[in-house]
Amino acid sequence: MLTSRACGLAAGLMADALLGDPEHHHPVAWFGSWAHWLEQRMHADDTVRGTLYLAAVLAPLAGASIALELNSRRHPLTHAAVTALCTWAVVGAHSLSREGTLMAERLDLDDLDGARARLGNLCGRDPSGLDHEELARAAVESMAENTADAVVASLWWGALGGIPGLVLHRGINTLDAMVGHRTQRFAHFGTASARMDDLAALAPARITGLAACLLAPYVGGSTRESWRIMRRDARRHPSPNGGWCEAAWAGALGVQLGGRNVYARRTETRPLLGEGPRPRSPELRRAAALVGAVTASATAVAVLGLLATARLGTGRDRP
Repeated sequence: MLTSRACGLAAGLMADALLGDPEHHHPVAWFGSWAHWLEQRMHADDTVRGTLYLAAVLAPLAGASIALELNSRRHPLTHAAVTALCTWAVVGAHSLSREGTLMAERLDLDDLDGARARLGNLCGRDPSGLDHEELARAAVESMAENTADAVVASLWWGALGGIPGLVLHRGINTLDAMVGHRTQRFAHFGTASARMDDLAALAPARITGLAACLLAPYVGGSTRESWRIMRRDARRHPSPNGGWCEAAWAGALGVQLGGRNVYARRTETRPLLGEGPRPRSPELRRAAALVGAVTASATAVAVLGLLATARLGTGRDRP
């Protein structure tokens, strides 16, 4: 089972690298539609109601994914194939790095309108008043945090929990994006979803930050400097997890992140992370390259770890 899981994770990441996200009928979009439909019927600005909503939305995912895991594991090739398909559906490394590169191309041409139009593919900030540096900053911060959410956390939970781990983590992270922000409508209703996502990302975010520090030389940075910045600045971020990723990216790129973020219904002013100038298009390209490097290293660690565990277990079974 662990060997087929490892093969499935590797194949799913390879599919993401070669094909990117499914262009039509994306399973995450289907889940989002279901979650929105149920939210419209269950909403009340109440923490208990939000907790019941979280359980109701995730219950079908849990049942379906557990059934897939139990039924497919009897046949290693089937198990590997189903794991690969689920991995491809939930991982978004290719899209992250691609959007960062496309944003850099728009900024290189001084096409601010084109860059603003692309920002919605990475995050929910209002791009209308953002200049070159603020657009690049928003993209770098989004790529850093989403490398943990859409890549490393998926690998972490996929390695630990197989198909249910992959599917349930993506469901939790999607709910956090939908109802986990402290808007007027979701101030209490989204609390359970936000807290669950924080717990699910606790280890993956720190692993992502560590990997970015170790791989900083790949994008022209310093591991020592990245580590210093991450340790100093990670806890300044309002998120218990996002700061580890954003501070590591800031250190690796030699830039400063953080500041004023404007969303549709709220404005946040976040502490500054890192030292140096604000990022521009060259740093944006390096940030996209770091996404790819962290993805490759995390995949290798997850796959090799599963294969080593499987081999150890086989050795113990021998007389």
